[in-house]
Amino acid sequence: MKPARQNTEAEIEAFSTVCQRLGGFDGRLSAEWCDGFLAALAAGPKPLPIAQWLPAMAGEAYERAFADPEDQAAAEQALATRAAALAVQLDAESIDEDPDALRLAPLMYVWDEAGRQEAIEVDGLTSEEAAGLVTGAEWADGFFAALQAFSADWRADAGEDSMAAFEELLAQVHALRLAEGSEELAAHVKAVYGDEGADRDRLIDEACYAVQDLRLWWVDHAPKPETRRVEKTPGRNDPCPCGSGLKYKKCHGASA
Repeated sequence: MKPARQNTEAEIEAFSTVCQRLGGFDGRLSAEWCDGFLAALAAGPKPLPIAQWLPAMAGEAYERAFADPEDQAAAEQALATRAAALAVQLDAESIDEDPDALRLAPLMYVWDEAGRQEAIEVDGLTSEEAAGLVTGAEWADGFFAALQAFSADWRADAGEDSMAAFEELLAQVHALRLAEGSEELAAHVKAVYGDEGADRDRLIDEACYAVQDLRLWWVDHAPKPETRRVEKTPGRNDPCPCGSGLKYKKCHGASA
């Protein structure tokens, strides 16, 4: 079993700095949002190269924030280092060996009542808007943004029971986006936890377990490779399939 790799403080600082610069050109690209995006990739059906996921995550903001090639290389290294740590945390074999171990360590800003009140007074948010400032919400937003960006990859094809389990796992992550005190959150907690209830810390833990289980789900339901059809090569004395009227050996088969 691979130990769950934790980034060093220096690596987290480098990652956060890159995301802060990206956020200057696209407000949604906080370190928390980007971390959720990368966690979804690590939990998903197949690994993706940075050249594919970086444009999907950051768009034009990346080139605008990091125009200098050396600066760009350092930024990519910081992002790739965080992505690599998440991939190890979500290593399917290690999760399967000890499913009760919580390996995923997300980067989340901790919101409390004091923080929400400050957002109202300093940033001018309404009470309703401030209620949506909950720990894990931005992370979950980033997570689902990755699902949308690579929706073709996440288009699952499985039996009814497996698909129900898949949707339940996604619902556990989505619960982090629900505002405190909302009817939707109350309904989710009642349906999943009953009278026992669940506070924000438990919702976060269960969301992390759900992401780990999603990684295992994709191992069990890995996309099947497309069947490649290979046409039978004509005999050398057969008519060339191109329609020229010549024998294959005198036409497209001349160099075969």
